[in-house]
Amino acid sequence: MKKVGIIGSGNVGKALSHGFLLNDYEVMIGTRDTHALLEWQVAEGANAMPGSVKEAAEFGDILVLAVKGDAALAVMEQLDVASYAGKTIIDTTNPIDNSKPPVNGVLSYFVSGSDSLMEQLQRKFPQANFVKAFNSVGSSFMVNPKFPEGKPTMFICGNNADAKKKVEEILTAFGWGTQDSGMVESARSIEALCQLWCAPGFLRNEWTHAFKLLKM
Repeated sequence: MKKVGIIGSGNVGKALSHGFLLNDYEVMIGTRDTHALLEWQVAEGANAMPGSVKEAAEFGDILVLAVKGDAALAVMEQLDVASYAGKTIIDTTNPIDNSKPPVNGVLSYFVSGSDSLMEQLQRKFPQANFVKAFNSVGSSFMVNPKFPEGKPTMFICGNNADAKKKVEEILTAFGWGTQDSGMVESARSIEALCQLWCAPGFLRNEWTHAFKLLKM
């Protein structure tokens, strides 16, 4: 069976783990407290396993980085290079500055407009093939989203074409259309989509939407 290691045990990590398990992957979620995942493990079945962050990274053929943005670099630093070298890492993170409240519904970021968190990750860990995805929608819509207007679009980017192809295959299995937006620098725009997605929620408590790209 295909194996995925998910680094992070919050709502995003659990939601994506469910999608992978539905599509016949073995899943290990890496966390600091494996006992907190016992209920998840029982609910998801034999192919769902808790482990440490290092164990999850070593386990997965594909990795998912599903931690808070301000912890992403530090979490990656805990890993041995051999556990992620050459692997596709789906980067779900956003550079949200948790020390500041939203301003008129807009989240503050700790990166400038000429940089992104994914670029920082790719520069610091060049052996990995990061692909930005799943950062611009709520966790409840990440797997098999159903909208009256049809299949929503997930915008992705990354430097490695093979890694992006793998992520596109996952997105298709999870019920998404995919728009390849280019190389790692496009993460600046894709990370900003989180701000755009969240604004209606903070302003009007509207959280049940996704983006869709229309083409001629």
